[in-house]
Amino acid sequence: MPDSAPVLSPPETPAPPRVTGTARHIRLTSHAGGQGAPAIHWAAASPAERGPVIGSTTTRAHRNVIGTHSGSYSVYRALAVAAHALDPHHKPDLTNTAPTDTIGPHPAWSEPGKIVSLDPWGAEIGRHFADGLAAGFDIRPTIAVTKAHVILPEIIEAMQKGRLKADGKVLLPSGGALVTKAAVEPVWHLPGVAARFGCSETELRRVLFEETGGMYPELVTRPDLEVFLPPIGHLTLYIFGKPADLADTSVELTARVHDECNGSDVFGSDICTCRPYLTHAIEECIQGAQRGGVGLCVYYRKEGRALGEVTKFLVYNARKRQEGGDTADQYFARTECVAGVQDMRFQQLMPDVLHWLGIQKIHRLVSMSNMKYDAITGAGIEVGERVNIPDDLIPADARVEIDAKMAAGYFTPGDAPTAEQLRHTKGRGLDA
Repeated sequence: MPDSAPVLSPPETPAPPRVTGTARHIRLTSHAGGQGAPAIHWAAASPAERGPVIGSTTTRAHRNVIGTHSGSYSVYRALAVAAHALDPHHKPDLTNTAPTDTIGPHPAWSEPGKIVSLDPWGAEIGRHFADGLAAGFDIRPTIAVTKAHVILPEIIEAMQKGRLKADGKVLLPSGGALVTKAAVEPVWHLPGVAARFGCSETELRRVLFEETGGMYPELVTRPDLEVFLPPIGHLTLYIFGKPADLADTSVELTARVHDECNGSDVFGSDICTCRPYLTHAIEECIQGAQRGGVGLCVYYRKEGRALGEVTKFLVYNARKRQEGGDTADQYFARTECVAGVQDMRFQQLMPDVLHWLGIQKIHRLVSMSNMKYDAITGAGIEVGERVNIPDDLIPADARVEIDAKMAAGYFTPGDAPTAEQLRHTKGRGLDA
């Protein structure tokens, strides 16, 4: 048995079977702790002390968190159960699913307040919580680590133009880049999240409950449960080079933290700089890894500044139809008119994944965002050089966005646009 495995008592009384499709008692909420539910001591120094995160519904008495696994996909799981396509009692067979690379543990894992939005022990539950699994507790991973080849036309083009060369280790002659990638589900420690946002835990719980239409009553009825698995997408990270080098400050780290933009990232929409900046960052990461360093791209699911794609498209229409056309001086105002706020990405939780990886210094940050830079440095991570997107990669219609952002405080190696210049930076119309 691994030294770090916690000692958990076997279940004393199995939960009654759940039957779908028949009338049965519905428990709206519970007001007392479950029978035999392991305690969670967040930021403990070892997994044995910390305890497992149990958000599965197979044995409800063992649950020690609010919500359930899989983030936003938990709703699809519920649909599968309702459609009788999935047995609600199913437990995953985790044979051969262990990470391809071991991450950590790093000192930040047990430093109070450093990591509050993911479970640092969530990738290797078979090793850390083997005793609990053997005792019948349905403990599930919240992080998965694997290997992949990433093939992008922009990288192939960079090879054709001579900017990149295949080395067989980081970049193949086919244009495929060899990466380690990890998917991370959100696991929120509510006291820590509240502290990040400068509010009380009580206020955070109440607002989460009310603004989700009362989806999780336990937020207000179970103050003893401090961990919440929110139904949101979280992040995927791609590592170019050796994952262990991320924590070594003597190894050059090139990194970008990118927020999702389906229209540009996937379909190449030219109203923003998202895809060209992302592919530029990947090229920089490959070059950095080939120099003997390591590259990292973190991809957060925060579509449309976390306002959502419907809101984003409404803003596009408002920008293009306003009097005077789509001008940079009105860029943020149009978003606020529709959404009530300019941006809801709130980068306060973003550095957690960097702490999980053990990162203490980013030598080359491929980002112009002042919010991301402030969040990273505010979390105690040193940043060296900042890398902006080259002008020749900025689509013509995206000039409105980038000029407005530089004027608002985004990093630029030159002068920020003046108010007069912003009035003259104009995008095309809807029918152009």
